[in-house]
Amino acid sequence: MSACLYLQACFASTINENNNITIMKTRIILETNFPKLNLVKKGKVRDIYDMGENFLIVSTDRLSAFDVIMAQGIPYKGQVLTKISEFWFKFSNSIIKNHLITTDIDEFPKECKEYSEELRGRAMLVKKAQVIPIECIVRGYISGSGWNDYKRTGEISGIKLPDGLSESEILPEPIFTPSTKAEIGLHDENISIKDAEKITDKTTIEKIKFATLKIYTEAANFARGKGIIIADTKMEFGYYNNEIILVDELLTPDSSRFWPQAKYKKGGAQESYDKQFVRDYLLSINFNKQPPPPQLPEEIIHKTSEKYLEVLFELTGEKIS
Repeated sequence: MSACLYLQACFASTINENNNITIMKTRIILETNFPKLNLVKKGKVRDIYDMGENFLIVSTDRLSAFDVIMAQGIPYKGQVLTKISEFWFKFSNSIIKNHLITTDIDEFPKECKEYSEELRGRAMLVKKAQVIPIECIVRGYISGSGWNDYKRTGEISGIKLPDGLSESEILPEPIFTPSTKAEIGLHDENISIKDAEKITDKTTIEKIKFATLKIYTEAANFARGKGIIIADTKMEFGYYNNEIILVDELLTPDSSRFWPQAKYKKGGAQESYDKQFVRDYLLSINFNKQPPPPQLPEEIIHKTSEKYLEVLFELTGEKIS
């Protein structure tokens, strides 16, 4: 049985030693299948294996837009998500602990060894945490569902905002706007902090709100120095040994809106480094945001891969070889 399912002979971008984007042939991992490992969950993008004391999280090249998983994957996407998350986990470790143990396959349990080729660069060994069922969203700019809520009510998640804001405008200060954590195929819904407290408790919400805003503020300042605006992002937390820690992914192109600072102009949608490029294409063809997904043109797949690679390099200086 094959360890993974691939789309063969897909052409994609990579950044060479001169920092130029070149075209090469690669493969896309849409689904993992490791018979000797215990698969416990398939998410929209990541496959999770139970390794006893820990979890192994494998980032595939699947792409989800409007909570619908596309039939085609994005070259290098899983590796980019893993590298960026690892970078930000280390960056934010002084603010709050996280679940990352290692991304080094030589430090993975021995039963992973025969799958090393597929796991290399796209897997994280992490602590087993009890996930808090809240999406912790922080917004520094008004965009996406937040913009839609603001147009309708003047608020986001019960937070009253100034009148007359424009789409993509910077907010007076970043705001914490939690949402529900929906299952695959369902949509997250923005909720108030009081509603979030009903799902867990007030003390927990206060702690994760503080950590979310602190991480965002420091990361956004760092990214701004690299010429990138982090417009918004979402984080997840969990309990490990009775302590709240950061889990899942962190400040990736899947969980955040990254905009090139040099091209930013409030008053409309922004050019982005993230999967907003795919969302914009789907909106342009009037996709109904329900399965089955449409076929993505090769140009859209290629350009999205290019954007993922570019934001990885701009933020971290790292490349996918």
